Amino acid sequence: MDAVAVRALRSDLEAARFTVEHLTSLWGAEAEAALERGDRVAARRALADSDAPAAVLARLFVLGLDLPRADLDHALPSLGAAGAVALGLVHGGDPVAPARDLRPYSFIDAQGAGQWWIVSDPGELVTGGALRTDHVLGVGGATATLSGLSLPGPVGSALDLGTGCGIQAMHLARVATRVVATDISHRALETAELNVALNDISGVELRHGSLFAPVAGERFDRVLSNPPFVVTPRRPGVPAYEYRDGGAVGDAIVEQLVTGMAGHLEPGGIAQLLGNWEYRDGRDGLERVLAWCDTGGLDAWIIERERQDPAQYAETWIRDGGTRPGAPGYEELVDAWLDDFAARGVEGVGFGYLLLRRPSGERTLRRAERIGTPLGAEPGGLGAHLAAALAAHDAVTALDDAALLRLPMTVAPDVTEERSHWPGEEHPSVIVLRQGGGFRREVRAGTALAAVVGACDGELSTQAIVDAVAGLLEADPVALAAELAPQLRELLVGGLLSLPAGIQDPSRRPT
Repeated sequence: MDAVAVRALRSDLEAARFTVEHLTSLWGAEAEAALERGDRVAARRALADSDAPAAVLARLFVLGLDLPRADLDHALPSLGAAGAVALGLVHGGDPVAPARDLRPYSFIDAQGAGQWWIVSDPGELVTGGALRTDHVLGVGGATATLSGLSLPGPVGSALDLGTGCGIQAMHLARVATRVVATDISHRALETAELNVALNDISGVELRHGSLFAPVAGERFDRVLSNPPFVVTPRRPGVPAYEYRDGGAVGDAIVEQLVTGMAGHLEPGGIAQLLGNWEYRDGRDGLERVLAWCDTGGLDAWIIERERQDPAQYAETWIRDGGTRPGAPGYEELVDAWLDDFAARGVEGVGFGYLLLRRPSGERTLRRAERIGTPLGAEPGGLGAHLAAALAAHDAVTALDDAALLRLPMTVAPDVTEERSHWPGEEHPSVIVLRQGGGFRREVRAGTALAAVVGACDGELSTQAIVDAVAGLLEADPVALAAELAPQLRELLVGGLLSLPAGIQDPSRRPT
């Protein structure tokens, strides 16, 4: 790669103010929303009369429109159109046509706000049809999800397995001393190399290979992976996209990652993955994933966000490849998916997040749950919330019920209580505790639990509150404590309650 050309491109992008904020100011909020829906018309119209460098670059690289060569020379005065051709960003000639997508990307994480430029392949908005099988995906919803879930650092070593355009490796470089990024696609690694260089990021080593082969014998403190998990029929005529299809049957790629992960984590090391898992032969999908974790000897917290039936799943991923209903070959592809699912007894496919940890001692975490409520919108994502949840789990696991109830608890500031009454009834028929952030959990609470949670101000011991509530309800305090302790543990892990700060820190776990 021509380092001089990359520096010239970076300088030109900075001078053009090619940023998310500036582009939004040029085409407006309505056009921005339309672009998110895959409609570029409003943005094209807004930029049509502007010769500002940012507008010119957006027309070419974001909207995918051809440009007079002189316009690109004007917008990239240091690099020039010839340099853009040499970097593979545009096709030569006059006018020039976009060969790659190049756009600004802004984010907020635990280290603060940041902004990069990301090169990828043009999407369906530009191609107008099916994508090439070696397509390199840019920043999408899954990218934002995984980076938002990533636990805050710092860590020593990190692995981005299946790096694609390199975005997760770049995020990891903000918290890790050393980052290894792997991919089976040479084109993806070339793109990641360009993105790392364009954004002047150090400490990232790129390696070619499948799954764990490029890091055989190595262990890491942190692993992130948005793997090629899509369940795809293995038969002629069905395209296999490198960015999403791992070449295995069914959900075997995710199974291989989970069962092999322990060998590549340091003790206490954590891996975070996105994945699909099948519901088949009458077996629950989440139980299948937990069985993989058992095989690998890992602590596991699995969250299923969505489950699709076979027809929904087929449509989702056929559309993702750029083939729409009514297009040639669409129905044949649906048949291929449904035939594959039927042959293997697949009744549905779940999608969600996997948090895996190599335990330093005994396994203590084996949790699988379905959370369908919309997620909170915390700046920087849910990584800090997950970290706090892990710390809470470690803390409460180390305490028996008596020791736990001796501690004061504090209700989280984002928790509200909703009570529903039958008309004319004095007592509520339903009490729901709602979490405003995090996973926005909704917990049905009995009268006693609601009363205890409402009194948790961090001052009194929880046992004292339970005793007081037992007195008000004329209940046996010992029996009530035994009933409420497991419920309070769940509220602590879910983040609706918290323990004193020192107890939350696993390194200061009480004995």
